[in-house]
Formats: sequence, C-alpha cells, structure tokens
Amino acid sequence: MSTAQLSRPAGDALPVLLEPIVGQHIPGAERIVNWRAAERGFSTETFLLDAAGAAGQPLRSLVFRRPPEVALFPDYDIARQALAMNRLADTPIPVPKIAWLDRGCDTLGTPYLVMEHMPNIGTTGDFPSYHTAGMYFDATEDQRAKMWWGCVDTIAAVHALDWQALRLDKLLMPARGSHPLQQVVNYYRDTLQWATGGNPHPVLAAAVDWLVDNVYEPEHVSLCWGDSRLSNILYGPDFDVAAVVDWECAYIGDHEADLAWMLFTDWSFSEQQEIPRLPGTPSREDTTARYEELTGWQVRNLRYNEVLAAIALGCPVLRMQSRLRSQGLLTEDFDLAGFCVQRIQQLL
Repeated sequence: MSTAQLSRPAGDALPVLLEPIVGQHIPGAERIVNWRAAERGFSTETFLLDAAGAAGQPLRSLVFRRPPEVALFPDYDIARQALAMNRLADTPIPVPKIAWLDRGCDTLGTPYLVMEHMPNIGTTGDFPSYHTAGMYFDATEDQRAKMWWGCVDTIAAVHALDWQALRLDKLLMPARGSHPLQQVVNYYRDTLQWATGGNPHPVLAAAVDWLVDNVYEPEHVSLCWGDSRLSNILYGPDFDVAAVVDWECAYIGDHEADLAWMLFTDWSFSEQQEIPRLPGTPSREDTTARYEELTGWQVRNLRYNEVLAAIALGCPVLRMQSRLRSQGLLTEDFDLAGFCVQRIQQLL
C-alpha cells in the first residue's frame, strides 16, 4: 500500500484541507460551504461544493473529483479527463471548465481536480434503471425523446471534432498496437486479466479472443467519449444538453464504439432486467439511422463494438466484485458482471 493510500482522508475531512487552497484559485474565496457527495461517481469519487467568501456567501459552485479508494482501472490518471475537458473547452461540446488540477498527493492524499458546476436540472439515473424511476421516468414522451436524441447528437458532435487539431494524440496507446482499435482491444484484454487476477470468466475470455482475431482498421478514427450514456449528460430546463461529463475513459478509436456503448447500457437497463423501455424512447434502429444521418458515416461494425463495450464495462465491474467478495460483502454465487456475459452470449 502506498503512502498516498495510507494518508487518504475521508470525504468529510476534505473541506478543511481544501480551504487553504481554494483562495489561490478563486479570488475572494476563503471558505468551503455546502459540501456534499454527488450521487454519481462509480469510477471517480465526486463531491459538490461552493467556494465562499469570509462571511460564507457562495462565490462559485464547484465539483471536486478524485480517484476512487479502490482502483477500477490499472492506469487511472485523473489528468486524462482534465486533458480531454481542457481541449474541448472551445468546441461545441459543453464541458465544465477545469478550475485547477493537482497531480500530487502531498495535500489531499491523492491527485484531484476541481471544476465548475454547470447549472442544470438533473440527469437520468442508472440504479435503479431510468426506465423505472427518476428524471427520465417522470418526463413526458417528448421530453424523453429530446434527452435521448441529445445524447445521440452529442456523440455525433464529439466524432465530428478534429482530434489531431485538438492535440489529443496523448489519448493514443502506440505501445499496444499499430492502429487505434487494436490499441483499445489490447488494452481491455490486459485490463480484464488485471481485474480478475488472471482468471476471467470463460465467456469473457473467449470474447476478448474473438475481438483480437477480428480486429479491423476503422473506416473513421475519432475522439471517443468512452462513457456515452444518458446519465453522463446534465440537462437544462428545456431538457437540452447543458453539460457533457465523465471523460476519464476518453480515447481515440472507432467512432462506432460510443454508439454501441449507449445502446449496450440501455439494453442493460431495460431488456436485460426485463423492464419495458419507456414510451418516447427511440428504437435501436432509429438511433443508428439518426447517427448515420448526423455524421454521414455508415454504421458497419456495431456488433463488434457492442462486444467491446461489454468487455470494457465488465472490467471495472469485475474489479469491484473481487473487492466486495474479499470483504465478505458479496457471495461467490452472485455475479455482478453477469449482464456483460449475457449480452456477449447473445451477440456471439
């Protein structure tokens, strides 16, 4: 265990440690008020706060993010999401502005970043499924369609960006292969081994072999959001896209991967749980057609990329599963990643 892990403060201890720093970045700020844990934060621990003046009057609403206590990826780097968001700041993609990034561990025990909190009315939930509760469930059919299409439109807009002009080449992994898709597949092949201690589920292991054997050179290489789903969009008063968040998994790869991720996660929140998709939710076919219309690119490898999505999501889930079992919080017969196995079996 590293020194950083040993000195990692609890969430409620962070404001006192952060207060001496906030004034260096927010003029007039001397205090932190309204500190609370965000509802989201599977792969990154997230807190909301207000930077306040000496009298406690809020000056700026902010978001604090740090790595989770249990690493869900072997190479987690909070600077990666800061890089993506900084590069996207002057593009049509609405991302929060980074207030500051601290890559050291001396002050708060881990690297961390602080970014602005963009005004919004909320987002959809994942647990329970947004088809059974929450903002999406409570919305009208037209509002659901607007939220769904907002996500699809965002995916297409991300792919329309010139990632080379944005200097996002650091998101490539040249040591893992000769072209971007090969790099991504090899990354998740190795991450699956890491997450499972070298003993992955046989279906997942076979799926990775299939991905490796069938890797192709993408017709279009683009910036991939990496976690493209409804709950990673913050919506405005008219259910328009107010902010696009969670860029820690961003990479350069086949553009179809983001579309596949969105469809795979929706399947896991509906059909996989035997939950009917809510009225107003566009079909897979209509979603694909809309994406093709927006980009002018044909979707040719959706099945391949949905298998990749199941592996990519399975890795952190399996890592968490191992942790919970070691703590006696999860029995051996309960498989958190069972939905990934099920979808792969359907696809292959």
